[in-house]
Amino acid sequence: MATRIYILHFPKETSNEPIIYQLVKQYDVEFNILKADILPQREGVMILELKGIKEKVNKGLEYLKSFGVKAERLAAAINRDDEKCFQCGACTGICPVGALFIKRPAMEVIFDADKCTGCSLCVPICPVRAMEVSPISTLLEEAAEKIVV
Repeated sequence: MATRIYILHFPKETSNEPIIYQLVKQYDVEFNILKADILPQREGVMILELKGIKEKVNKGLEYLKSFGVKAERLAAAINRDDEKCFQCGACTGICPVGALFIKRPAMEVIFDADKCTGCSLCVPICPVRAMEVSPISTLLEEAAEKIVV
């Protein structure tokens, strides 16, 4: 099962369509809406966590694209500065999905961006600040600012 977080940008033409309902029904994926601002006849933004079999999630994303929905994976927001990282392993204990782990016997800290959900728990725990949020976080902040709760 894959779990990933996406920022979805909906064109105003799709604001009245039950797209997420169909995503669940047709592609058998679970979802968790983290934040959303979707109003009739207006462009919308949604931060959505998708969970399911990787192939089905990918087909679901293609379905969204067919409606003009732009999906950006939040995992791209987390990067590791390999020059700063001194392989202490502090981040491996906090990563809930195993995107950061220790490769044995070399005792090397590996960052697997494909597993990363973008939770950013690793950022404040790193003693040398080798884990960082890339510029896509600015996009996330802008999306969150648009959201009316």
